[in-house]
Amino acid sequence: MLLVSIVALTSVVGYRFYNQPQLTVGKISPLTIKAPYSEKFEDNKTTLEKRKEIQTGIVPILKQDTFLTEEIQTKLAAYLDSVDELRKLTEPFPFFNPEVLSLSSQKYIRFCPEEEFKSVLASVAQNFREKSANPQHNVPLEKRPDFNIKLQQVASELKAYREQTSDTEFNTLIAQITLTRYRYAQAWKKLAQKKNVRLDDKEIVILLDLTEKDWKTTKNTISLAIDRILTQGIPLGMPSSLLEQAVSAQLNPDIPENAEFLAHNLLLEILEPNLEEDKDATRNIAEKAAMAINTVIVEIEQGEVIVEQGARITQADFVLLDGFKLSQRGTNWDGLKLCATFVSFVLGIFLVIQRRVYTSIRNRDYLLLCLLSLSAPLLSVFNFPHTSLPAIGLLVSSFYTPSLAVYQVALVAALVMFSNQAIGYSYLLAGCAGGLIAAIFAGRLRSREAIARLGIMVGISQAAVYLISNLIASASPATIWSAILPDASICGLFGVAWSVVAIGISPYLERFFDLVTPIRLAELSNPNLPLLKRLATEAPGTFQHTMFVASLAEAAARELNCNVELIRAGTLYHDVGKMHDPLGFIENQMGGPNKHDEIDDPWLSAEIIKKHVSEGLAMARRYGLPKAIRDFIPEHQGTLLIAYFYYQAKQKAEEEGATVLESDFRYIGPIPQSREAGIMMLADGCEAALRSLRDATPKQALSTVQKIFKSRWQDGQLLDSGLSYDELPIVADVFIRVWQQFNHKRIAYPKGALDVSLNRNRTNS
Repeated sequence: MLLVSIVALTSVVGYRFYNQPQLTVGKISPLTIKAPYSEKFEDNKTTLEKRKEIQTGIVPILKQDTFLTEEIQTKLAAYLDSVDELRKLTEPFPFFNPEVLSLSSQKYIRFCPEEEFKSVLASVAQNFREKSANPQHNVPLEKRPDFNIKLQQVASELKAYREQTSDTEFNTLIAQITLTRYRYAQAWKKLAQKKNVRLDDKEIVILLDLTEKDWKTTKNTISLAIDRILTQGIPLGMPSSLLEQAVSAQLNPDIPENAEFLAHNLLLEILEPNLEEDKDATRNIAEKAAMAINTVIVEIEQGEVIVEQGARITQADFVLLDGFKLSQRGTNWDGLKLCATFVSFVLGIFLVIQRRVYTSIRNRDYLLLCLLSLSAPLLSVFNFPHTSLPAIGLLVSSFYTPSLAVYQVALVAALVMFSNQAIGYSYLLAGCAGGLIAAIFAGRLRSREAIARLGIMVGISQAAVYLISNLIASASPATIWSAILPDASICGLFGVAWSVVAIGISPYLERFFDLVTPIRLAELSNPNLPLLKRLATEAPGTFQHTMFVASLAEAAARELNCNVELIRAGTLYHDVGKMHDPLGFIENQMGGPNKHDEIDDPWLSAEIIKKHVSEGLAMARRYGLPKAIRDFIPEHQGTLLIAYFYYQAKQKAEEEGATVLESDFRYIGPIPQSREAGIMMLADGCEAALRSLRDATPKQALSTVQKIFKSRWQDGQLLDSGLSYDELPIVADVFIRVWQQFNHKRIAYPKGALDVSLNRNRTNS
């Protein structure tokens, strides 16, 4: 089997060494080679490289992200509406004739402190009174040292207006100023409650101080500029300096100078890239550009030199040499020897690991493991990048153990890497990750639905590893994210697909290679299967005996950390052979006459009893039960003595003066070869004894069980089972606990209560 594995794996892994050219690119030509005739050949490798290069270098086609564009426009509209609402609170502006009270004075007087405003009014009034009393007396307010320049200007203009107008008109102006100041203050309070207007105080003052005409110009300029810029589009990664230039170019020269800076900052704050790559259009353009590249043709005339002696062979030279069949293709024996050495090394590691983690392997198991291992490098021979490692991990973990599956996935990945170095490491890493996850978890699952969910997890892990490995290896991961994501999704889908394949072929491999998995054992334990239905119908007593034995054996197996699924299924089928003659076994006689009393021949009775083993094996084979289940049929009896008929035979022999061979009354065997079979032998031997102990105490029941255990141990029935003598008390305690659950006491039902219930039922009917 080892030799077959080495040859098979070497032949697949070393495929590239079979038809390898000796004169290839980069080699030194040992002689001058001329063209035997005129010909032209296609250089497919160079053509593919050029097409790939043009596809990689294609400029992405961009399209407008309509959702983001609308979001930007909506944000700007909300901002402008907020400013409009604030300006309405401060209307009108200017609130008085600019020729009388200048715009700068009107702006300042709206937000100056109340103390300054009152001092200006007081000074104007005082100045007017003094001048009225003495026309020659004139106090220049604009020169008051306690007034700043702005206050001096306001005071001067108010003073001039006061001198030219009546008290009523002047008071009307003062009332208008007071109202304007109040509304201006209210606008600032309103502004503090708004969350969508993010401006500093200076910018707010500029907006509120614009005249209606200037504000309309500013507003229209901002709206028109943002529409133009968004229509033209802002690509991802556009330098901020270019965006600033674009904004400046779109601003109307008629916009007020103080509002231009504000509009510029506002646009830069709101604008963001609104162009995205149109993947379909880019792909179509790339494909068209690649197909536009003509096939590279290398041609030569008869007699022309292809390559000079001592010259290094180029790609064009190799195309000609290979086309003329002068590249000296043949088997690279050194490469194959290296491949065989590597394969032998890998197999050696696997065998060492296998003998430590899983010892119960047959030749057919080695054949299956070899075939599964061949699948991955065989796919790489055809340059199929999506390796079958997830299926290998899932199947080996289900059939054997997760630890063995983990090692096999890792070693097969090494074989794939050696066999075809052209396959990208990203695909191999992704497949290895999926295979390891399948290997770790598949052996612990107990339903095909759970394995299906595991397949989805494998797919997600493969996609993630492929994506991360490509992004790490890329010099500019941000720019290739969108290009890698589709390939990562496909890689993940193949992980799911391999899991589906594994689930689909698993039942066929289980039957062909005679394997048992937790899922198959669960299916075999279904009482609706034909063989178990026959047992329940044709030998109901035996079926009930089987169910009680299964309860004992399962509980003990769970306590000793044995294979509970295996012992459950094995116990259900261990006595199916009793269907060959159900009445030959006391549990099916239902209190009727004993068949063996009528036979009155202990030798014939013993043959009937022993025959349930051979008939059981025949039935198990006919119904396709796996060997692991069939082994329970002979091993549950081992080589036990059929004591009742043996001693009956001895009595008859003494009367007749004959001899009795003990071997005629012993089962053929073998004795139990596994812990599970050993537990079931003990459970089978204790079932009848425990069932008969109805009024016994737990202590009496334990004493009976211990006697049976001691008998089996002294008879050597448990030598090969792997059960230790120290484990027998644990099994005995479990059996007693299960017996107590089945044999629990019930409250006696009063006869009067039965009579009342019966009369009530008659009345209701």
